[in-house]
Order: sequence, then C-alpha cells, then structure tokens
Amino acid sequence: MSSENKSFIKRFKKKSGDNPNAEMSFVEHLEDLRWHVVRSLIAVLAGSIIVFAKIEYVVNNILMGPVHKDFITYRWLCLLSEKLQFRELCLQDVSLKFLSNAMTEQFLMTFSLAFTGGFVLAFPYVFWQLWRFISPALSKKEKKYTTGAIVWVSLLFFTGVLFGYIVLTPFMVNFYSSYSLSPLIEFRPSIGDYFENLLYLTVGVGILFQLPVVILMLTKIGIISPFTLKQIRKYAFVVILILAAAITPSTDPFSLTLVTLPLYMLYEFSIILSARAFKKTQETKVEQWD
Repeated sequence: MSSENKSFIKRFKKKSGDNPNAEMSFVEHLEDLRWHVVRSLIAVLAGSIIVFAKIEYVVNNILMGPVHKDFITYRWLCLLSEKLQFRELCLQDVSLKFLSNAMTEQFLMTFSLAFTGGFVLAFPYVFWQLWRFISPALSKKEKKYTTGAIVWVSLLFFTGVLFGYIVLTPFMVNFYSSYSLSPLIEFRPSIGDYFENLLYLTVGVGILFQLPVVILMLTKIGIISPFTLKQIRKYAFVVILILAAAITPSTDPFSLTLVTLPLYMLYEFSIILSARAFKKTQETKVEQWD
C-alpha cells in the first residue's frame, strides 16, 4: 500500500469555511456525515411515498409477477424449450396462493415494501451522498481513477436487482412450489415468507453485484492487484458462499447455487478488470519515469 493510501484518513478537508485547507475535527466529520445521512433518508422517504401511492400496482403486477404463468421468464423459457426441443425447460406449473394468518401482517407489510422500494429507487442518490462524504479524502489521482463510479455502481445495482427478480426468483418459486415430500402435504406458503425471500434476493444480489466496481477501484488506488485476487480464489469462494447464504433466508443447496454461481462469475470478471487496470497503471508509472 502506498504512503498516500496510508494517510487516507488524514486527507479529509473542510469543503467550506474561511480556511478550506484546515483538517476537519472528529465532531465536524460526524456533523457532515449526519447531513449526508439525513439527505439520503429524505430521498428514500420520497421514493417510499411514490411506491406507497402505487402499492397495489407494485404488489399485483411486479412483486407477484414471478408466481404468474405468463411471467416473462416462463415465456422465454418455453420459447427456448421449443427451439432446443427440450420440453422440461418450459416451466408451466406455476400457480400459487398465499396465506396471511396475522391480523396486522398485510398492513405492516405495506410499509416495509414501500420502504424497500423507496431504497431501490433512491439508491443512486444514496450512493452519491456516500461518495460526497468520502471524496474529500481522495487525492486528485484517486478521484481521476474513480470517475464514473456513481454510474457504474448504479448500473450494477439495478442489474443485480433485475437478475434476482427475473432469473433467481422464478426458478426458486418453481422449485419450491413443485417440490413435495408427500402428496398428502399441501403447499401453502405465507405471503410474508414469499416477500422476504423476494426482497432478500433482489436487493441483496443488487448490493453484491458491486464487487467488480469495488475491486476495480481498489486496484486503481493500489490497495489490491490481480495477482492477489488469483491467489485468494479459494478463500474468495468461501466468502461468496457465506454472503450468498446471508441473502438467502432458506440456505438450501438449490438457492445457494443460484446465488453463488453468478457472484463467483463476477469475481472472475473482476480479476480481468483488475488486470487491465493494473496494466494501465503500470504503463502510466513508466511514462512518468520516462
């Protein structure tokens, strides 16, 4: 790690005031952080109000989408099964009814769904606020290397959310709805269990999809290298497995596999990005020496 990275904390400066070069005190950092958090919460609240106003549409047409036979994933799989002549790929037996056996469950669930939806909508702004808090500690070189971070982080987050919604959730719904220990057992899942799995998968995978950006930034700053990433592959797989288990409440082998495989593929992709960034960084250093 370079000396400029070791002094990361010391590089927080005031962004306003009579002396812009003066270092901020611990209390001033807390005050600055507090306002970033407040602005982020206001954005999430605004998004939550939008979702709350359209909660019936969100529930019936979006959240309940993977339990309908005409969901886009099932239609694509059926079309693919026709072309490949592999009928088992067409998942047509999806038909679920959910139970709600607590008096206040649906009422309270309305607010939790609205808040989660508000967080998803406000995610780019929330990350931007985090970026504004951290950016004063970055050197000009580090700021240059991290240009466009907000765009890429937001893009990967929404890609992860869509992947969890369009790919992981339909497969999980179909697997669990068709799995049975005995024909005498009637499968009637609770609505709370369904929404919990759906939200954990979509939002959790969206956050974990930030892996390439994190590794790319750490490589450009000089904290990590592609050689290190290759050496710790087996340990990274274990960490990914633990993270996958954390965002899948059911922690069964099927769910873990669905989440672990794409995350590990992202790790391998991150190694490629890291290698390119490392090579470019080394070339820049050589040019500076020349």
